[in-house]
Amino acid sequence: MHKKILIMFVVTFLLVLSVSKARANWTYTVKRGDTIHTISRRVGVSIGTLRSWNGLWTDSLRIGQRITIPTETVAATYGGSRVGVDRYMLARLISAEAESETYTGKVAVGAVVLNRIESPKFPNSLAGVIYQPLAFETVSNGRIYSNPNSESVRAAGDAINGWDPTGGAIYFFNPSKTSNRWIWARTIVLRIGKHVFAI
Repeated sequence: MHKKILIMFVVTFLLVLSVSKARANWTYTVKRGDTIHTISRRVGVSIGTLRSWNGLWTDSLRIGQRITIPTETVAATYGGSRVGVDRYMLARLISAEAESETYTGKVAVGAVVLNRIESPKFPNSLAGVIYQPLAFETVSNGRIYSNPNSESVRAAGDAINGWDPTGGAIYFFNPSKTSNRWIWARTIVLRIGKHVFAI
């Protein structure tokens, strides 16, 4: 009986794996006359999603430019990658919170935000985590609404693809800028640049 269950589990797992691979994202090369709007209509993906996945904040495209067409839209962790996360929104937060940090520091901030989505202590969506009251000063002061630089967009992509330099941290802060006793009571696991990361 146990052998049958094991065989059924393996077959189901292989089936899910093959379906997931078949749904992998693909790349489109921009041709003369293409616009973000025509590509969106043609592939059935919203303009906002195309912008987010490709780090675009304008409608300008150039011939030969390669654009990722996301076909995986379910927000889930699969093989270390967080599928369906709005890369542009995450990049805006990274840019606002870690603009002067190293590239690794930027990825680490993105990873903390994504770790919060997976933690039962926080909301289970990117928007829920970012806009949770008093969670990020850059949301309160409006800095999050600035366009992110290309490095922050890349860092968001690396965090979404599973790179977590913090090893699972769910908090970060600049120790020279806060005297909040509650945040100082968290267990600090490492420091990257001016930020410390904690669990």
